[in-house]
Amino acid sequence: MFTGIVLEIGTVVHLGCREGSIEFVVCAPETVQGNPKIGDSVALNGCCLTITALKGSHLTFTAVPETLQRTSLRALEVETRVNVEPALCVGDPLGGHIVQGHVDGLGTVMAIEEDGDGQRMKITASDQVCRYFVYKGSVAVDGVSLTVAQINKSGFEVALIPHTLEATTLGTRLVGDSVNLEVDVLAKYVESFVSSYKKTQLN
Repeated sequence: MFTGIVLEIGTVVHLGCREGSIEFVVCAPETVQGNPKIGDSVALNGCCLTITALKGSHLTFTAVPETLQRTSLRALEVETRVNVEPALCVGDPLGGHIVQGHVDGLGTVMAIEEDGDGQRMKITASDQVCRYFVYKGSVAVDGVSLTVAQINKSGFEVALIPHTLEATTLGTRLVGDSVNLEVDVLAKYVESFVSSYKKTQLN
C-alpha cells in the first residue's frame, strides 16, 4: 500500500526485453537508503512493482505484458524519469490518501495552464475511470496523490503546487502525454456495496 507521496524521482538506466516483458533498472539513491530488500514493493509512476535485484543505488524491476498493456510503463526508455515511492510501513504518516498501486486506466494531458505559482492540469479519461471522481476527492496521477479540482464531460482537472512540480515528474509533463490514473479505492467499495444492496432489494 502507498499514499501517493513521492519519495524521489528515479531514472531508468537500463532496459531490456524478454518474452513480452521488460526488465529495467532504476537509479533511486534515496529509496535505497531505506534498506529495501528483494521482493519489496515499490510504486513507479503509480504502478506497484516488485524489486527483483539490488546493486548499489540501482533497483531492478520486471513489467509483464499485463502491466505494459494497462500502464504508461510500456513507453519507458533509458533516461526516463519516474516517480518512486516505497511501500508504506506501519507507523508511517498518511500524508496523501490510500493508494494501491493498481492503475485503473490511462489519462491524456489535454492542457496545462499557469495558476499563480503553480499549474492547472486538464486530463481526459475514460468514462469507466471518470465515474469514480467527486469534486475535491482524491486521485493518483502517475502515483502522485492529488485533489480533483474540477470535473467535466471528458475528464478532470488538478491544481499543482510548486513543490509538486519540483518533486515529481508532473512538472515535466507536456500536452499529449499519457499518465497513469488510480481512483480512490473507497469509491470502488461504495459502488460495490450500493450495487449489492440494490440487487438484494430487487430480489
